[in-house]
Amino acid sequence: MRKNKYCVELDVVDGSFPDRYMGCGYGREYTIPEMFERIASIDKITGVELVSNWQVTPENAPEIKKLCDDHNLEVVSILPDHFSQKKWGKGAFTSTDKNIRADAVQVTKTLMDLAAEMDCKKLTIWNGQDGYDYPFTANYMKELEWLQEGIRECAEYRKDIQLAIEYKVREPRLHCYLSNVYSTLMFLKEVNCDNVGITVDFGHCIIAHENPAEAIAACKLYGDKLFHVHVNDNFGVWDDDCITSTEHVIETMEFMYWLKKTNYDGWFSFDHYTPRLDGRDALIEGVNWMEDITALVDKIDDAKMEEMFKNVNAVEMSKMVRELLFH
Repeated sequence: MRKNKYCVELDVVDGSFPDRYMGCGYGREYTIPEMFERIASIDKITGVELVSNWQVTPENAPEIKKLCDDHNLEVVSILPDHFSQKKWGKGAFTSTDKNIRADAVQVTKTLMDLAAEMDCKKLTIWNGQDGYDYPFTANYMKELEWLQEGIRECAEYRKDIQLAIEYKVREPRLHCYLSNVYSTLMFLKEVNCDNVGITVDFGHCIIAHENPAEAIAACKLYGDKLFHVHVNDNFGVWDDDCITSTEHVIETMEFMYWLKKTNYDGWFSFDHYTPRLDGRDALIEGVNWMEDITALVDKIDDAKMEEMFKNVNAVEMSKMVRELLFH
């Protein structure tokens, strides 16, 4: 069986995440060292993703790097906090205030330097506050140009660090720019930098009514732009970040098939939000799902699959998947 590389966003194993109704969080709060211990105790997890300000800053970076080294965990990606401070409330790269736009660029450049110091090769850029909420409130062309210019300036600052754009259709803005794989690929064509690509988040595909497997194929076809993958699940109406494969088993199988077919050799990052569960237990179950689905997908005969593509017969597909799952 293929050996996947698994990492996790550090706070996935914390218990204190709030929502709009339970502002105090549902479980106990873990310290950063405790979160590292919880992650390191899980077999097959060998990397972490860090969020700036929440977990890593220029000031505490040596301490965080030591925790990574002590627990044999690689810093896979750093996510700039362009979304949880009040100054970003009406946009970061797309703010109408040029000083805030400049700040978004500078924050990103600083974290690119920090990533290099921590032996990390990638920043995941999630433009959660770059968007709009109501009609007639945004100059779409101008704001998209600002977003292009800002990302391009960051990419040209350090070509040894990748910027992986994580697209999402909504939340926290009601309409986020870069809402699906095709708009993001078009955006990347305009940015025109080799070190800018895409993070495909399985759950973000689902809430955008997008087929995750098609998103993988599109990234391969249009520039080989898949830089990173987040795994989770939801019911299709909100970005619930449930345990991977708990709602869309067959779609996850096809997702993993196309990742294999397109020779993806990067990381699988668990982006769970399980406030009423023990995050460590949920993460272990996510790893188990990924391992079992990978084993199933590895049983698929590629030559037979090519014949099925020619036949376009959903009954044949259903039989194959059912037999993989239940026989």
